[in-house]
Amino acid sequence: MNKPSAPDLLSSDFLTQDFLTWTRTKQSHIESVLGLTLPPASLAPQTLHSAMRYSALDGGKRIRALLCYAASELCNTETQVADAAASAVELIHAYSLVHDDMPCMDDDDLRRGKPSCHKQFDDATALLVGDALQTLAFEVLSAPLLCKNANQQINMINILAKAAGSNGMAGGQAIDLSAVGVALTQHELETMHQLKTGALIQAAVLLGVHGSNEHIAAVSIYAKNIGLAFQVIDDILDVEADTHTLGKTAGKDANSNKPTYVTILGLANAKKHARQLYETAIDALAPFGDNAQRLRELASFITQRSF
Repeated sequence: MNKPSAPDLLSSDFLTQDFLTWTRTKQSHIESVLGLTLPPASLAPQTLHSAMRYSALDGGKRIRALLCYAASELCNTETQVADAAASAVELIHAYSLVHDDMPCMDDDDLRRGKPSCHKQFDDATALLVGDALQTLAFEVLSAPLLCKNANQQINMINILAKAAGSNGMAGGQAIDLSAVGVALTQHELETMHQLKTGALIQAAVLLGVHGSNEHIAAVSIYAKNIGLAFQVIDDILDVEADTHTLGKTAGKDANSNKPTYVTILGLANAKKHARQLYETAIDALAPFGDNAQRLRELASFITQRSF
């Protein structure tokens, strides 16, 4: 199989109809799974459950779920396991966005093109929404008889817990908060984003392969590089895209005096770095041949996030 060349950033011309159809099908599917997983808004406490559904449904490109489903094709992960893994990752991601947007964190009033949870409801509700979404993710992954192999199920729970904790997403956010106005090196910036953004993206891929030792080394390299590429593109879009395109406040990082790949490398070199990360991610998938086609397409999808 010929390796695809690195695509031009911020262009969607490379996308095939087959991939777009697969993407839309999976996005619709995970939306349905989440809709059934989340407590109904009519169930007490109604405000909390309404806010949970408001924050987790009807928004975003579901990139983490898509990565999970694409990775599951490498080892024919059972549908119910892939659904549980994808929904758990999306619930953790939704919780992180709710908390990140709060005044004590990044203080943003817009998320996924609509008012942030704390603006639509209130700060206390948003805090509880994040707590509840996080615990629901682990409830989903720990469901009795989800996996035939209990050890694999425990391993999956462990993967997600590490990705969300102080050595993962929460730790990355802590570093991010302390880095405002600080001149970081590229290595320090990448360390932060490997935790804040990359850890959960890597977890999505590892959960998709059901913790299979056969696939962990290669998909970990893929996920690490595509997770960093995701953040580089985020920084580029913060400069080049508008608020409507982003679904969140454009220019927020620059206005907050946060270090980004663009401020450290410059716009042209940031785009070059994204391409290099893309190439490394693609190279890691070589052993899997055509079975990794969706992961390859998603690598391009992630580096083209302007649509």
